[in-house]
Amino acid sequence: MGTGSMSGGTSMWRMCWWGTGPVVYGADHQGHGKSAGERVVIRDYEDVVADVRRVEERARGEYPGMPVVLVGHSMGGMIAARYAQEYGGGLAALVLSGPVIGSWVEATSLLELDEIPYTPIDVTTLSRDPEIGRAYEEDPLVWHGPFRRPLLEALARCLETINAGGDLGGLPMLWVHGGDDQLVPLPASRVGVERIRGTNFAERVYPGARHEIFNETNKDKVLGDVTGFIDRALEA
Repeated sequence: MGTGSMSGGTSMWRMCWWGTGPVVYGADHQGHGKSAGERVVIRDYEDVVADVRRVEERARGEYPGMPVVLVGHSMGGMIAARYAQEYGGGLAALVLSGPVIGSWVEATSLLELDEIPYTPIDVTTLSRDPEIGRAYEEDPLVWHGPFRRPLLEALARCLETINAGGDLGGLPMLWVHGGDDQLVPLPASRVGVERIRGTNFAERVYPGARHEIFNETNKDKVLGDVTGFIDRALEA
């Protein structure tokens, strides 16, 4: 789940697994979607990692013995990467989609300003499908306002922690990214991915695709690649 968004926004990728066996758990992060807290304020991403840990523990309690695959998109990709550094030994696989990882100067540079301006997202950068942009604009659970300073400060610290946190060893990891992602540019993400990738790594970059690759015009290809990777990881 990305900054200012909520878990329902990536429902497309979970639909492709419906009827094939998996159980999907998703949580709105602190201050996002339907979760409590000051809107879009996260003061320490280690607290969010702890929240994800509680979700995993609940899932394991309700479905004992089932392997756990973690999928994170955008800011959620950053959280998933940090989670995997801490708890990757219990995961069957990790998928990072357009992850905020390595650096994100487009956002963190705003901390240099005395007042953070409201710079609305150009919804055409989300997907080549115009319906995705319209849905984003009309969704009352999406934050339509400026970045909050505490969130950006916490995000910058989390990126530093991940960059210094080491690689993921043998954990199967797939990185997927839109080649025309203007919100979380691919080159910066690649630097971060190269820092954490372990010995079992795959990547898919989709030329022309934008940030919301699970809701892109080529989403069937993206979803097929992701589910194929997960199937192979679970069979290994």
